[in-house]
Amino acid sequence: MDELKQVLDIENKDVLYLSYDGMTDPLGQSQVLPYLIGLTKKGYSFHIISFEKQQRYLQFRDHIQAICDENNIAWYPLRYSEKSPIVSTVWDVMKMKKLTKQLHNKHHFDIIHCRSYISALVGVYMKRKHGTKFIFDMRGFWADERVDGGIWDLKNPVFNIVYKFFKKKELHYFKTADYTISLTKNGKEEIESWEAFEGNIPKIQIIPCCVDLNLFNPDKIYKEDKERLQTQLGIKKEDYILGYVGSIGTWYMLSEMLDYFKVLKSEIPNARFLFVTGEKSETIEKVVKDKGINSDDFIVTSCLHKDVPLNISLFTKSIFFIRPTFSKKASSPTKQGEIMAMGIPLVCNSGVGDTDYVVQEYKAGSVVKTFDSKSYLDTVINPCAVDIEFMKKGAKEFYGLEEGVEKYAFVYKEVYGE
Repeated sequence: MDELKQVLDIENKDVLYLSYDGMTDPLGQSQVLPYLIGLTKKGYSFHIISFEKQQRYLQFRDHIQAICDENNIAWYPLRYSEKSPIVSTVWDVMKMKKLTKQLHNKHHFDIIHCRSYISALVGVYMKRKHGTKFIFDMRGFWADERVDGGIWDLKNPVFNIVYKFFKKKELHYFKTADYTISLTKNGKEEIESWEAFEGNIPKIQIIPCCVDLNLFNPDKIYKEDKERLQTQLGIKKEDYILGYVGSIGTWYMLSEMLDYFKVLKSEIPNARFLFVTGEKSETIEKVVKDKGINSDDFIVTSCLHKDVPLNISLFTKSIFFIRPTFSKKASSPTKQGEIMAMGIPLVCNSGVGDTDYVVQEYKAGSVVKTFDSKSYLDTVINPCAVDIEFMKKGAKEFYGLEEGVEKYAFVYKEVYGE
């Protein structure tokens, strides 16, 4: 009887999930919905407010709505404002706050789960005004990311004011949150080292960007499909494929990755570089040309998320270099768990979240500490020992979606005081 009452109590606990990212965005589909679906199976009831880019919303809204309907998740998509960055953001926060209050009056939420810093503005308001619990899912040092990425130039007085505003809010978020989620151990340790928290360290749970091991499963890759894709992309069986998967934007070091490829090519003549990305091929082609790399040596393709594992299966080795700035201490590359789960050795750089620790701990590949030919050559000639099965085990232990859901469930129970 007591167990039945406990189940019913959980079922009556409503959670409002606030995200300034869209559910139709790739990250919404891979790093929000899978967790919430897992948590609904544990009895939690979710309502999502998200901000959707118009083009992606028109393209994927039916797909996302079907997922939400199937899992009894209520989704309230709002249109993302794309005009003046700061003014648009303020307007969007006002819309989020208004809808949050309307929904709370109806559903009386127990928890407001906020993804990143913009959404947290509403989360702290709701806790102060209505006494709701506040989970700060920080996703990284957001204000510092804007500066490190060159998006906010602190020489501009407006951006300087905005940066200082959010750094002040950052401390308030950590102090106010009933629980904080950090993507990395490195990020957690950085926060705990701050003088502001001496003697009063925030409650922090580490949950990296997780991977769906049912999708990223090499045992589900059929030889015929792999050969068909190789033919389609003009890849020969004897080709050595250095592979990159994902976007190429602010943080990923395309120039340095191409320099690495040139060193690899000098040692392995049949090496080719395959990019699986949604970026325009012209973006890559220009840098390839500037580097003097033969156009026949690189391939650019794109695919749906469900086909990413098949594309990764073509890789001999995977690579990603990320700018090792302060803000990246709290970064967890989604692609790392996906690559490891597929059993593909990788080469990456140090100074980004827990990336180098995981690679070395689970014998998943090589870590570059300096961006120069000597360091690159060393990983080609003297690669670190790789244990494919141990690597896949590491993907499950460190990045497995089920493990991530269990960690979120632990946080929810702690916040509810169960």
